[in-house]
Amino acid sequence: MGHKDHKEKAVKNVNCMVITVSDTRTEETDSSGRLIQRLLKENGHTIKYYKIVKDEPEQIKGAIKQGATDDNLHAIIINGGTGISKRDTTFEAIDGLLEKRLNGFGELFRYLSYKEIGSAAMTSRAAAGVYKEKIIFSTPGSEGAARLAMEKLILPEIGHLAWEAGR
Repeated sequence: MGHKDHKEKAVKNVNCMVITVSDTRTEETDSSGRLIQRLLKENGHTIKYYKIVKDEPEQIKGAIKQGATDDNLHAIIINGGTGISKRDTTFEAIDGLLEKRLNGFGELFRYLSYKEIGSAAMTSRAAAGVYKEKIIFSTPGSEGAARLAMEKLILPEIGHLAWEAGR
């Protein structure tokens, strides 16, 4: 089966959870979380859950595990906490949970980011994979990075990946 055949089987309406990882953002100031939700809705997907959690590994893992208990949830999109400062712990939190890794997501994100911002792109630890039949995407927390990841990588493939992870 070729990639075009796979795309035909894609989930048309992906049920999503959006998690913002931040020590300072609120629903009012979470512009990246709002952007991700808006882009998902504009592309026919559903936001089932939205959470803001502190940049603490246990809080991040807890939110993911909570979402993963919903059999009707297909994808979890996390923004924030992917840098290299002491407080950036999203990568460590999800890395231990992922049952399968989609290394190409991070590689492609950094390549596309490099084309926009140059060598600073190497500091991103954007990642993706599968946990409990859910697609997990982890992007940086800036609005520009979230838009790049959503428009160039996540939205074009989310339905296909949701179908693959659930079969």
